[in-house]
Amino acid sequence: MKPVVRSPLREHIRRLLLDGLIAGRWGPGDRLVERQIAAEAGVSQAPVREALRELEALRLIEFSPHKGARVRTLTQTDLRQVYEVRAGLEETAVRLGPPPVAALRAHLDGLREASAGSLTDQVRHGVAFHREIVRASGNEVLLSTWESLGIEVWTHVSIRLFRTHAVENAADHEPLVAAFESGDPAAGALLREHLLGYAAA
Repeated sequence: MKPVVRSPLREHIRRLLLDGLIAGRWGPGDRLVERQIAAEAGVSQAPVREALRELEALRLIEFSPHKGARVRTLTQTDLRQVYEVRAGLEETAVRLGPPPVAALRAHLDGLREASAGSLTDQVRHGVAFHREIVRASGNEVLLSTWESLGIEVWTHVSIRLFRTHAVENAADHEPLVAAFESGDPAAGALLREHLLGYAAA
């Protein structure tokens, strides 16, 4: 079987749609009209439809008969469920292989630098920090499942809809680096609590 290769065009449209959702261009209940999006992007409706189906899989939008795609009304429960799954995956990753402390420290430095900059940079460095942990497990299925959660998107959602301040910052991550560096056997549990704290009501 040939590996499935994601269409660059579909990925581009997916990124445009995600950026619009993160920036608040479309809010809960707003329609996402394929024809209009395709015209704005200068593409056919096919890659737009494919990208919308991917966002449906992330539970960010929903389709209804005769009405097309609409932005879902996201709740604290949605957020908590995503973070519960994410926390379980990352805790498992720690059991499978210790993350590279040097790489984590580099992302920690990036978080410190981004703290005075854009929220997008803070989220990017925060997600990269956690991706190092999952990748170090050496388990491709685990990494693929983690990526499929749309971590970056849900991090933005958690900040934009449920918090007044950014949750991805250096202070949150320093205890994790210290635990990994010392080989603390409780590092996995600490990581789990760290993540679940983001989705606390």
